[in-house]
Amino acid sequence: MPSQPKDAYAESNGLTFHYRDWGGSGQAVVMLHGLASTSHIWDLVAPILGADFRVVAIDQRGHGETDKPDSGYEFASVVEDLHQLLATVGIERPIIAGHSWGGDVAIEYAVAHLDALAGLCLVDGGNMDFSRNSDWDRETARREMAPPIFSGVTVDRFMQRVRERWLTLTDDDRDREEIVLANFNVLDDGTIKARLSRENHLRIIDSVWDHHPRELYPRIECPVLFMPATQQPVGPLSPRQIHRAESIAHADSLARVSKVVWLEDSIHDVPVQRPELVASVISDHFDDGFFSD
Repeated sequence: MPSQPKDAYAESNGLTFHYRDWGGSGQAVVMLHGLASTSHIWDLVAPILGADFRVVAIDQRGHGETDKPDSGYEFASVVEDLHQLLATVGIERPIIAGHSWGGDVAIEYAVAHLDALAGLCLVDGGNMDFSRNSDWDRETARREMAPPIFSGVTVDRFMQRVRERWLTLTDDDRDREEIVLANFNVLDDGTIKARLSRENHLRIIDSVWDHHPRELYPRIECPVLFMPATQQPVGPLSPRQIHRAESIAHADSLARVSKVVWLEDSIHDVPVQRPELVASVISDHFDDGFFSD
């Protein structure tokens, strides 16, 4: 297993896609990042899985080093991007690990291509359904989910915010900081600019408004491993926490073959925070035959 991946590029659906090829052999695992992220979010998980799997992490349309058109952010186009890219790279029947919005792309793919996957791993994702919030309409979703404005923010100032968020530091901090910075271009004046444009970010929010996971789960043929992140609550569960647990339990009941594994003591960006946990849950369930059902 190489200590560093190969950064590669391939044509798909009329665009040039960047992906990180970690090599390896055996069952293919294809990793999809979340909204406004990049393939680098898997940089700490992929080397662990690469000992036993064929691992590829992709920059999706508009993100990272992949082309950034002004259209095509509805799920049908993003799914077709992935389908053509897998064919070009020569990957068949992978397990798709999708983080956050990447999980929603994964379930849309699983429905569009019923026999194409060995399984899904939805890492704190796959359940975006903004329209179920009775207090929101489409414009509210666009406003609430719009990206921060980073104009004038320097690298040093931004990374200080990141360090304050993580609170505890480990030997991997330099790697984690590089993963976070991969979401941005650093301009000549030392300030940062998001690789995913604000306009394209909002186009994705629009597509998510029309996305309804509960209608998709019963149609998925491959095994689905739900991997929501959770932290030990201080005091009684909040209404939001109760609703989330009930929503995930309901999703689990709708899927044909599924299981929920709560990633304890974890935050949303768990692939960066606890990569060993993410990798072990995926590999242990593969070894136990969960994805053979």
